[in-house]
Amino acid sequence: MTSNKIVCNPGTVVKIELQYLPCLEYFACLLNNDYVWIDVEERYRKQTYRNRCKVLTANKTDILTVPVKSYEAHCETKDILIDYGQDWIRRHLGCIRSAYGKSPYFEFYIHEFEAVLLKKHERLIDLNYELLTICLRLVGISIPIKYNLSVPFSNDNIVMDVMSLINNKKASDSFIFYNPVQYYQTFGNDFVSNLSIVDLIFNMGPEARGILGRSMNKIDAI
Repeated sequence: MTSNKIVCNPGTVVKIELQYLPCLEYFACLLNNDYVWIDVEERYRKQTYRNRCKVLTANKTDILTVPVKSYEAHCETKDILIDYGQDWIRRHLGCIRSAYGKSPYFEFYIHEFEAVLLKKHERLIDLNYELLTICLRLVGISIPIKYNLSVPFSNDNIVMDVMSLINNKKASDSFIFYNPVQYYQTFGNDFVSNLSIVDLIFNMGPEARGILGRSMNKIDAI
């Protein structure tokens, strides 16, 4: 008989949604656990990090949004389609180049992000997952991730459900998993915390993993 559960060694499992080029708190949360369970059958929530991220430009913090096609009120995230009727790829790549083109590690990594965006994935989850995979590799996080349709882990594991807890609706300095550690940023004299992971990657390169490790709030339960 085939089991309908994912079996792995006992440990903590974080159940979380896919986000677009996630913020630093997202990665601090992943580091806080042994396994990652990405639920793509959750109900999609608009105007969240699921389809947007924040980057630091010369003048301000800018929000990059992936437009999506119209959907039913209770549509699941796995069914959300990207809207290419808008020229958002040019906008995102242009903004990222403007924001990070002079960053120390930009030229080392930008081609990977460009290649994924230019694929023009049909579904938002496929775009987000491929970008997440790249980001995890670049910052040296090798936590096992299960990209599944709500298939539960075995009962030997403690599941920490953080669905929608890392969001753009709360106060900018209100974090659960993240305790900001300052690092070099291309623009401005005042450090801006919890931007998209690309801010850390392009500015700090190989040091990104260590900064994330020092930025973790150790959480045993929610």
